[in-house]
Amino acid sequence: MFLGTPSLRRLTRSLPGLALGLAMQCVAGSAVAENPVDEAERGAVIFAYARFGEDQYGPGSIPLDQFDAHIAELADGGHTVLPLLVLLEKLRDGTPLPDRAVALTIDDAHRSVYAEAFPRLKAAGVPFTLFVAPDPIDNGAESHMTWAQVREVARSGVTIGVLPAAGLSMPQRTVQQNASDLARAVQRVEEELGVKPALLAYPFGSYGSAIRELAQRQGFAAAFTQSSGVVHGRSDRLALPRFVMNESFGGIDRFRLAANALPLPVADVTPADPVLTQNPPSIGFTVAAGTGDLDRLACFVAGQGRTGLERLDGNRIELRIPEEFPPGRTRLNCTLPAGEGRWRWFGMQFFVPEP
Repeated sequence: MFLGTPSLRRLTRSLPGLALGLAMQCVAGSAVAENPVDEAERGAVIFAYARFGEDQYGPGSIPLDQFDAHIAELADGGHTVLPLLVLLEKLRDGTPLPDRAVALTIDDAHRSVYAEAFPRLKAAGVPFTLFVAPDPIDNGAESHMTWAQVREVARSGVTIGVLPAAGLSMPQRTVQQNASDLARAVQRVEEELGVKPALLAYPFGSYGSAIRELAQRQGFAAAFTQSSGVVHGRSDRLALPRFVMNESFGGIDRFRLAANALPLPVADVTPADPVLTQNPPSIGFTVAAGTGDLDRLACFVAGQGRTGLERLDGNRIELRIPEEFPPGRTRLNCTLPAGEGRWRWFGMQFFVPEP
């Protein structure tokens, strides 16, 4: 089911921020199929794409046949594709989500978005959000869309967010540089589209506590990482996970695995700041009571494989990381079987600054 009809898209585009009361009335009146998953256990999977059919960029792009398979799966796999603003409104208000709820996002406004992804998604009636990096557009980069193309996409009902300083990692920049990048990006999108963007994607998904606070001060309603995981009512709205889809990780089997994932709700995560000052880090979290058989929980660190873990005081999990993380990004993924071939999923992306 695609909740991206023209009338709903016009409503979504016309309402600033998360003020989507009328759009929510449209969604509330839509039929949702019965399913066996309890309402309290439901979350939503957000996918992140960047380039489409640009084979010269290798794993940074997704082949078009893979992307076509994703669209077909969303049409036939029992999923409900929600506009991202509607999904966020449901999370904010505690409105139950349909089982297998999904949202699509695209980062950076590459030219292949306009040439390949936009026509496909528009024809299929699939709503999506485009995070625009203004600097390459202003510089006339042939690799990126033009502002005229961005406006055309926005007029079709696509939500436009912002991605500052494309190609630059925010944890490697000062607070002043990041504040300037964010302010400039927001200003340019507002000047070109007439609407202030309320949604932020961190470049490469990397952020830290100081960057999160900056996003909060600048008034973003939500911000998105590239940590794998399922969003739910207790998720941090300024550090929402997304499953990245590209050539290396965009096969239909992985897409189905992610699209059918359930939340693994955790709290008291350590370290609190994903920009590491201790390496290897001491990682721990507390899993919500009643989530499942935690003896079957497994955690994996990129480049190191499955890591040891210790269960403390019932639901407290401490990981044993044997090796230092290399400079740059390192991902952690924890999964727990949920029955019927589905998995609960929690992930984090850590950042080790260059020396």
